[in-house]
Parts: sequence; structure tokens; C-alpha cells
Amino acid sequence: MSDQTPNLSLPFIMPAQAQKHVTHNEAIELLDMMVQFTLESSMAIAPPSAPTEGQAWALGVGTTGDWVGQDGLIATWRGGGWLFVAPRDGWLAWVRDIGELQVLNGGQWVTKGAAAETQNLPMVGVNATADTTNRLVVSSDATLLNNAGAGHQVKINKAGGSDTASLLYQSGWSGRAEMGLSGSDDFSIKVSADGTSWASAIVIDSADGRVRINQLLHVTPGAAPANPETGDIYFDSSALKLRCYDGTVWHDLF
Repeated sequence: MSDQTPNLSLPFIMPAQAQKHVTHNEAIELLDMMVQFTLESSMAIAPPSAPTEGQAWALGVGTTGDWVGQDGLIATWRGGGWLFVAPRDGWLAWVRDIGELQVLNGGQWVTKGAAAETQNLPMVGVNATADTTNRLVVSSDATLLNNAGAGHQVKINKAGGSDTASLLYQSGWSGRAEMGLSGSDDFSIKVSADGTSWASAIVIDSADGRVRINQLLHVTPGAAPANPETGDIYFDSSALKLRCYDGTVWHDLF
């Protein structure tokens, strides 16, 4: 005979068991948490500084503090300490911080019902797990943002001039290239070989549009363009000179 119930894992009082009240009280504690189940949050990673007796949280990925190593469990504050319980698919809970009824499905807490409200969600993971830093996470071969009949814009907004609004390109989760407003309102393109040391290739001044280029600029040698426009510059592969077109003739720049 098992020493626990099959569905809720409540402990049985065994024959000739000593301290029967301990086992009984443990079962009552678990029932008190599970019945009319309420979660403070369904994606918590850091324990609160002053929890209240009986409060419970569903733990996300990357737990810290007293919750380290308890990812995916339920943490409830009982008798001055943390009790961790493994939930099962099908459990229902009212999630207080988002004001929604959620169900555990495939190890993820999801809002109950196909027509659930999708406004002001705390985070969204598509084929991946979101967290408090990356609140929208998509794991996919491609991401499509289509127009609705005309144009389409992707907006990245920052709070202030010294903040960053950029696109960061990574290799193995280490930054290799970044473009955008990095720490200023000037547009820049910069690169890195190791994700730590960065070199700005191009910086465009937000005030006057002046383009600043890294001290190393390589112009691939070639022949003069067939249909040049005023201001065109190229490096002549025959004369080995940098040349500029004034609208009529080419001029050697050195």
C-alpha cells in the first residue's frame, strides 16, 4: 500500500505509526493550500521579503534566494518557512497579480478558456519560456510582421537620452553586432568579436546627420561607375587612387 494518495499526494496514516498527528497535520496543510487555490503570481522567481502565512507562488525558471533550485514548484509560506509542492497538470488557481483563473497545462500556467483576455499580459512565451527580463520570447525559425494594407513600422522606445533602444545580434548568446540608439540619441552601428569589447563602425549625429566613420575604412578597388552621380567616390584599381565625381569629370583625391 502506498503511503500517499494518488492524486494530491496527501500522506496516509500508516498502521502502528507513531506521531500520527504530524502526518494528519501535514495533510491538512496541503489541503489548505490546494482547496480554493490562490497564487500571488504564476511566474515568480524571487521570494518576497515579508510573505504572509498561507500565501503561495508558482515558480518560474531561474529562481533565486530561498527559492533556488525549486523551478516549476509551488512555494507556500507555512509556519515561518517555505513549503514546496510539485503541482500537476489540471490544477486550477486564481492568480492574484493578473486577476485571472489559470490552469497548469504541460507544466505551464495558462489562462483558462479559449477566449481568454489577452490585454496587459505580464509575459508571453511562444514555444519558449518568458521571464521578467524577456517578457516576450519567441523560439521559431522565422518571425513575420505583416502590413494591414499599407506600411508597417517596428517601434523601439527608450525612456531617456542616456538609455538604449537597439537591435542586438548575438552568436551563442554573446553580442556580435548592435545598431540603434546606444546610450545616446545618435544612431550607431557597432561590432564586437567577443561580446565585451565593442567598436563603433558608424555613428550618425542626431542633430545634423553628420556621419562619423571608424578610423579604419576599406573601399574595395574597382573601375569607375558607368553612370556616376555628383559626389560619387570610388577607389580606382588601375590608378590606385581614391576618386570623386563632380558631375562632369573624376578628380583624384590623393
